[in-house]
Amino acid sequence: MKAKWMERPEGGSTFGLRLIRGFALLCGRTAARVLLYPITLYYLIRRGPERRASRDYLTRMFGRRPSWLQIAKHFHTFAATILDRVFLLSERFKRFDVRHEGLDDLRNAWKQDHGVLVFGSHLGSFDALRTFAQLREDVNIRVVIDVEQNQALFSVLSVLNPALAKSIINARQDGAITALAIKEALDEKALVTVLVDRSRPDNQTVDVDFLGGTAAFPVGPWMLASALKVPVVLCFGLYRGGNRYDFYFELFSESLVIQRGRREAAVKEIVQRYADRLAHHARMAPYNWFNFYDFWHTHASLAPHATHTSDAGAGHDASIDPRS
Repeated sequence: MKAKWMERPEGGSTFGLRLIRGFALLCGRTAARVLLYPITLYYLIRRGPERRASRDYLTRMFGRRPSWLQIAKHFHTFAATILDRVFLLSERFKRFDVRHEGLDDLRNAWKQDHGVLVFGSHLGSFDALRTFAQLREDVNIRVVIDVEQNQALFSVLSVLNPALAKSIINARQDGAITALAIKEALDEKALVTVLVDRSRPDNQTVDVDFLGGTAAFPVGPWMLASALKVPVVLCFGLYRGGNRYDFYFELFSESLVIQRGRREAAVKEIVQRYADRLAHHARMAPYNWFNFYDFWHTHASLAPHATHTSDAGAGHDASIDPRS
């Protein structure tokens, strides 16, 4: 069945997100983290589809059926990154211990006369990437996000960081318009961030091996990268507990080439290589996986739907298709 995760009802509301934001900024991160426990309990008891998706994923990860405590830890880790988003998007960086590996790959790719496509996933947090803007004043990070799918989040973001909200590239636009906006940002030497592990229902996908099963990954971002001839750097921001985030940067390609004569095979090879790197980092931090829907299409009763809240964990989606 074609993935239609966008049809799942929102797991959060504008009021709820604003309430958490207000409490967090007023009382501080330590006090706000107390809220993570009732949020975790709510998802554990009331959100059956997400609970089943977590159980399926953790079974693949650990090779056995997970305990309720492990599923609760999975939800708690997700909730912790959502709370931290409040502070990261409001640029309160000092409270975090952000470490990095492979930053030279990103710097070297960025030395050219154009920007860089930074491809990530719903693994860990992409928001802490904004802390690297402190390293250089001229760092321009442009985020690709489906504004309509994340209206509650966008509303809160507009209050936390109006400048960032205005710089967002809306992925819900026509594919050609989105691609043009990305090209313009890259021409301005921006770091354009896109999460490429989840596709929209009407996008082209390719099935590849991932964590012991077959999963569909979007094709559009890779076709766009090939068309634009810019470097692609993979980024994995893993939450390690407490206030620590570890970022891993990997140069995926200096200029992605997809030959016309073997396009289907070439695309599958590229996406498989990406899926292998995603699996590698998921094993490094197994509770950081935030795709709370049937990613492998294993349950007929659990069509691949994701909640709005799971989108809030990162907010971007790979809906770009340069063919449109």
